[in-house]
Amino acid sequence: MLASDQNSGSTASPLKKLQQLMQPATAWALILGFVLFVALAIIGDAGKILNVVFPAGALAVGAFLYFRAPLLYVGFNWWLWFLTPLIRRFADYRGGGFTDPSPILLAPYLVGLVSLLTLLKHLPKTYRQGGMPFLMAFAGILYGFLVGLIYRKPNIVGIALIDWLVPVLMGFHLFANWRDYPKYRQNLERVFVWGVLVMGAYGVFQFLVAPEWDKFWLTNAAIKSAGLPEPLGIRVWSTLNSPEPFAAVMAAGLLVLFGSQSIMRLPASIVGYLAFLLSLVRAGWVGWLVGLVSLASSGRPKLQFRLILTVLVMAVGVVPLTTIEPFSDVINERVASLSDVENDGSANIRKATFARLIDDALASYLGEGIGGMTHDSAILMSLFNLGWLGIFFYYGGMLLLLFKLFYQTEGRLDPFVGVARAVVLSALIRFAVNVPMLESSGAVLWVFLGLGVAALKHHQARSTQT
Repeated sequence: MLASDQNSGSTASPLKKLQQLMQPATAWALILGFVLFVALAIIGDAGKILNVVFPAGALAVGAFLYFRAPLLYVGFNWWLWFLTPLIRRFADYRGGGFTDPSPILLAPYLVGLVSLLTLLKHLPKTYRQGGMPFLMAFAGILYGFLVGLIYRKPNIVGIALIDWLVPVLMGFHLFANWRDYPKYRQNLERVFVWGVLVMGAYGVFQFLVAPEWDKFWLTNAAIKSAGLPEPLGIRVWSTLNSPEPFAAVMAAGLLVLFGSQSIMRLPASIVGYLAFLLSLVRAGWVGWLVGLVSLASSGRPKLQFRLILTVLVMAVGVVPLTTIEPFSDVINERVASLSDVENDGSANIRKATFARLIDDALASYLGEGIGGMTHDSAILMSLFNLGWLGIFFYYGGMLLLLFKLFYQTEGRLDPFVGVARAVVLSALIRFAVNVPMLESSGAVLWVFLGLGVAALKHHQARSTQT
């Protein structure tokens, strides 16, 4: 669910809770109208019109929600990150042709870009409120943008700017609204619980059935890393665009489940973990495990109890499924490769590419600007795109936020702070082999970093008041 701007009472009837969740009514009517239009366009084989209408409509709805229903704005943006790639596949399959690049995929970026208004609003007082790390990150991106304009066309650099900028804006938006941290925390937890349920269920369905729209996309996109366009041959990417972003988002969602009290967390865990394993993304698995260790060592009894409960759920509900056909072969083979990295083809290619480019990357002091060649490694990507000066500002700001999140003691009894730390660690551990600061992975990293620091600031303010 998107999560509403009002909290429901614990003694309210189910109908009353639903009515409260569907407030404000105008905002929900706009969202449901948008969803209905998209569905009718797909059903009516008019998917091509969504290339223009979907991103434009999403931007219009997002701008309205930003001003009239701030919590719904954040939830709406996250559901766009979750579902937009699937909408693109529907639109292409039912619209008569494969579109690449697809304008539909701009929707979550455009809605996230609306939060630029938050930066402009808070800019004069950002330094006093502790937002300097975000300003440093913005400065690093701006540097990469200006250098990029020297080497390539403005439209290419402009699209790359949005890719780098939006995740940081999303994190800053939540940080700037730290006074309403409890509402945004509840919003994020609810969105990710339902997101894990939806993405997990669709991921299992995708693996078993291989829907025609997914096979159509996989055949035309020619992405070998996503498996074969046939049942039991797909490396699950669910509603997202490829296995790695799916694994990154799912790892975060599965860690969020430890801090959630929703009754949906158990069914979400079962389908979520199974789809997560079927993605066959080892970096995502390792990232989740690092986050799990972080939670286990947090010392919070509530989180440790939920951790034990979730492990039991996995043992009872997920592990038996992974030991039977058709799941066992693909999962066991991939798990076995973790202990035999030397003979792993994809790992060897990554190592060879890194070894071949690292010297040039280290010598690229000024960088080549954003919008240039992409790489699987965030280290190479950052050196080539930002140069040493851009890295100083971008990662300097990130390091300051990490220091606040991991070393400040305020909010030590807040379970979400432990979850935020776990999610951020699960992203950082993948820097050598993935690019977790861009696209949906970047949204995960910066949002949990921003809201985690907002939590500390919120608890600090409360402690000084008392």
